[in-house]
Amino acid sequence: MTVSNWTRRNVIAGGTALAVTASITASINAAIAGAPRRSFPKGFIWGTATAAHQVEGNNTNSDWWLLETVPGTIIKEPSGAACDHYHRYPQDIATIAKLGLGSYRFSIEWARIEPTAGHYDIRQLDHYRDMLRVCRSHGLHTVVTLHHFTSPAWLAARGGFEDPATVAAFTAYAEAVVRHCGDLIDTLCTFNEANLSFSDFIPATALAPMLDAAKQASGSPAYRSYLFDDSARSKPIVRACHVAARRAIKTIRPNLPVGLTLAMSDIQDAPGAPGAGIAERSKRYDVWLELARGDDFVGVQNYTRERFDTKGSIPPPAGTVRTQLDQEYYPAGLAGAVRYAASVARRPILVTENGIGTQDDTLRARYIAEALSGLQGCIAAGIDVRGYWHWSAMDNFEWLFGYGPKFGLIAVDRVSQVRTVKPSAAVFSAIARANVLPV
Repeated sequence: MTVSNWTRRNVIAGGTALAVTASITASINAAIAGAPRRSFPKGFIWGTATAAHQVEGNNTNSDWWLLETVPGTIIKEPSGAACDHYHRYPQDIATIAKLGLGSYRFSIEWARIEPTAGHYDIRQLDHYRDMLRVCRSHGLHTVVTLHHFTSPAWLAARGGFEDPATVAAFTAYAEAVVRHCGDLIDTLCTFNEANLSFSDFIPATALAPMLDAAKQASGSPAYRSYLFDDSARSKPIVRACHVAARRAIKTIRPNLPVGLTLAMSDIQDAPGAPGAGIAERSKRYDVWLELARGDDFVGVQNYTRERFDTKGSIPPPAGTVRTQLDQEYYPAGLAGAVRYAASVARRPILVTENGIGTQDDTLRARYIAEALSGLQGCIAAGIDVRGYWHWSAMDNFEWLFGYGPKFGLIAVDRVSQVRTVKPSAAVFSAIARANVLPV
């Protein structure tokens, strides 16, 4: 059966009137030609994801809100109203459900829950509880992330995750969320991409003007923001936060699955440099994957690959298609990252993010099919992969890059906030409804 007829049966008949263009049909059929004809496991979870700061808008109490506007900022533009998901979540969640997806992963914004140290805003806790309730009303499996890059401004002002006192603060925040909302949470991630720090690849000289301005604006020379801190100092504290929060959450809800998510490129040896990529991969990921052995799962987040020789990373091959983040188009990287994570962590895998920043929606549809074909191979090899969440539900605020990169299954007009479901969403919807690739 070709994808055009298959999609009509599984999407249109399912009640979602989405058109799949001829070009997308051709791309998908080409991408999966020769792929094994396997269904995904029964009960496999299909979902999509967002992060609070990227979609909610007006997150004024967070460290990022300050960083976006200080002199010398390296952030392309302010987040502003973002996608106004804070107010439009009922509509957005309904759209996700209409696509035939079974899960929504979103983050709770710590800066809203605890706007000042030690003060928990019951209205904001109720807000997120209602988001969870709306998800449940649509039959969606809820995946909550407690920390998706942003922190309360007061936490950053006292040193952020370079301050050992943050372990107690984060644990108390986790307890407050789980006590108030935990009965409606199906899966919980403590941190999003816990291993990532922009400071590891942005020169200190480029960061200094923004961070110095943030210190001045906050009135605190100790100011540290999660993605721009000293990772040698902060990451051990992040790991301690995860362990302490996991212990506290399990005390409240012993059966709630808890883990964290990791940013994982598929790191490979460059041609003629055997072992170089293997060494880098181990250095970058093993401490986190070994930590995850105490969790219920590990969340793998992959977008591309990186190749290393003895001198470091090398550019993608000449002529390679690049994404809007200048990454190599390499959907096969998902399978490579999943295989490595499973081999070290020895825990069930959730693909909590995978996607592509591109204006070319045909390319997005092809990427989805190719990445999922590789994921099927992992499952066929015996790896326990339990779900896949596409990044992202909507075009949104992409951190340093502002609103330029388009990752969404749903377009969002920056002025009117009108949502438009993209053709690639129809392809993903069809796969999710049928629980099989359309070969």
